[in-house]
Amino acid sequence: MRTKVLTVLMCVAAVGMMGGVAFADSSAPAAAEGAATNLVGFGLALGLAIAAFGGALGQGKAISTAVDAVARQPEAGGRIQTMMLIGVVFIETLVIYMLLICFMWGDKVK
Repeated sequence: MRTKVLTVLMCVAAVGMMGGVAFADSSAPAAAEGAATNLVGFGLALGLAIAAFGGALGQGKAISTAVDAVARQPEAGGRIQTMMLIGVVFIETLVIYMLLICFMWGDKVK
């Protein structure tokens, strides 16, 4: 229960911090353009941090559950390990996608 509350609060905080960027006025003067690019950098860093944190939680849960399953049924260890590794690869892929987004948008930050 506590983990769910923490996850919801983190999502609400992330959405709240991105509100200023989402509703930014595109007709702003050129002097304010530097501030917008700094917000892009902040958003990228925050997004990567959230992706890494979520990926770490997901991988920890997957590995913990796999170890528990192998402890209960040692004869199914090979199949469980294979499924766990596939799941961990998919979780890590999402974090790598966010890293690629950071690299693609990184030139917008001054």
